[in-house]
Amino acid sequence: MRRFWMYSRTIQELTISEKEPFPGEMLKPFSENIPLSADEILDLIVAYYNDTYENLKFQKPFETDSLNSIIIPLRINKYCRCRIGSEIFSSTFSPRHQKSSYILAKFASEDDSIDIYPGQIQFFFIHEISTNRINIENHYLAYVRWYKKIKNWFYFDINQEQMCNVEL
Repeated sequence: MRRFWMYSRTIQELTISEKEPFPGEMLKPFSENIPLSADEILDLIVAYYNDTYENLKFQKPFETDSLNSIIIPLRINKYCRCRIGSEIFSSTFSPRHQKSSYILAKFASEDDSIDIYPGQIQFFFIHEISTNRINIENHYLAYVRWYKKIKNWFYFDINQEQMCNVEL
């Protein structure tokens, strides 16, 4: 938890690369061996691995340039919730816990500014991949739908007696 907290405070100085140890656990219910059939998610996973492992090349199955590439497996184990420390994060995959699926995440921009983006966790998943063609490693990931950043902010209130501020 301390390291996670430090990452959130010093996002510009600390970069996360390759595979970090996962300090939590995925919680049931879950679904095993779910096929990754949507090209959108598969493209995101390929981009994630290519950005995370800078010295390796990843690709989807059945692409032509596969000589020195690692082929992404098409199966995941999908989970509803995740526990890190004492905090439990939920997803829309668990309708009963959907209210706690909303998150705020900090991202460092190239100009060293820090932006905060709201999003909603769709599901958590464990993806097994072999980076060295021998050992299989688990990657603990979340599929998040991010809200688009708006350019204009709007504020209004009802009156002085009944304070009701609304912000978009």
